[in-house]
Amino acid sequence: MTIPILPLVGLSDEELQILTMLRSDLFSQRFKLELLDAYFNGEQLIRDLGISIPPQLKGLHTVIGWPRTGIESLEERLDLEAFRWADGSDSSDLEEIAEANDLFDESSLAHLDALTYGREYVTVGSSDDPDLPPLITYESPLDMTLDWDARLRIPRFALRESLDQFGYGLAPEERLITLYMPNETIFAVEVNGGWEVIDRDQHRLGVPPVLRMANRQRTADRVGKSEITSEVMSITDAACRRLMGIEVASEFFGAPARYILGASESAFQDAEGNTKSAWETYIGRVLALERDEDGNVPEVGQFSSHDPSGQTKIIDLYARIMASQLSVAPHVLGYSSDNPASADAIRYADNRQIKKAERRIRRFSVTHRDSMRLALWFQNGEPPPKERRIECVWRNPATPTLAAQTDATVKLVQGGIIPADSDVALEMAGLTEDQRRRVRADRRRAQGAALMDRLLQSAGAPADEPEEPDGDDGL
Repeated sequence: MTIPILPLVGLSDEELQILTMLRSDLFSQRFKLELLDAYFNGEQLIRDLGISIPPQLKGLHTVIGWPRTGIESLEERLDLEAFRWADGSDSSDLEEIAEANDLFDESSLAHLDALTYGREYVTVGSSDDPDLPPLITYESPLDMTLDWDARLRIPRFALRESLDQFGYGLAPEERLITLYMPNETIFAVEVNGGWEVIDRDQHRLGVPPVLRMANRQRTADRVGKSEITSEVMSITDAACRRLMGIEVASEFFGAPARYILGASESAFQDAEGNTKSAWETYIGRVLALERDEDGNVPEVGQFSSHDPSGQTKIIDLYARIMASQLSVAPHVLGYSSDNPASADAIRYADNRQIKKAERRIRRFSVTHRDSMRLALWFQNGEPPPKERRIECVWRNPATPTLAAQTDATVKLVQGGIIPADSDVALEMAGLTEDQRRRVRADRRRAQGAALMDRLLQSAGAPADEPEEPDGDDGL
């Protein structure tokens, strides 16, 4: 006899199968993600052959932060500034949700994780306070995964496993899982080898309120790939080993070796006849050496000191290779040539990274738009009409000069392509969303003042001329 499981107490057989599948996927990916995180933080273990490094220096660890520099250089070009309706209608509802969730700051964290791990997850849910906008949170792939329907391009199920962060009063070692189903979100904790359901949120959306922000997708790989590729890892390890070689060489060959020919044993003894240490002999600035029995003075010389320039040239080579892999200019990674590059050469070197940033903006905008539509669905009880598109406003990743932006905008206005009072002109001129909002407010005040002047003039009392006093002034 099969005993039915109450929906508020335990998980059904189907839910257990989905949970097992998602947890298996989460654990199988965690080691790779932690390795990528180690390269980003400069905490990876450097493999060496054990030949050139003595045992005393096995604890020496060199770090070169090229993966982090390359990823942050790309992420710094991805500045989300605003959400708005494409039809030009009032966007205060979108601004309220974005401000309540601090999306313009939190989105930079999501972009950084997506570039580092290859994906980031976005969850949407109701706020605890019904008067507040819905919650939009970004989740690390270290703690979350989902099952993706490639044909419909929507998630089927999703799982988040973490410590107690929802105030359920669990023990510190207890793991809380959040299972996102098409019509409900289930919160459960592992108890005695089983799962005890804490809460069920019946949202009845028909889809899990989870989105994936994927980086470098392919048709056969919708999960996404990290910017820290195997080539980047290999060059990073090689450069770290080269730096370690320079450190080892400085220990052995930093001070030039000296030699003495024809000296007697007493030259290496102190006044009591004890043999001096090698360090005491080396640091002696003045060596008092006696002549031998033939009257010859011992010959003292010095070997040439170690020159690390050969090693640094190899590191410069690695920097140029890494620059091509990360699509950054070589000077970003510290490589510099004798002849400084011109301004045009520097802009040309940034072209590929600018194009990469534009592609990421287009891909990440889809996730941001869909998360905002889900939030409106939670808030209004129904999804927004499909014909109403949401636009994401980004700062120009190319960072052109203000003079160039202004000149291009003025030419478009003078040519009659866009109106002078259009918000598009302000956007093309490089003004931020807050600045454009202030300009619109100034225009409204100026229009109101001009309208008041016209009304006063039509009434026979010009605003700029004082009225004549009545009566005789006595003159």
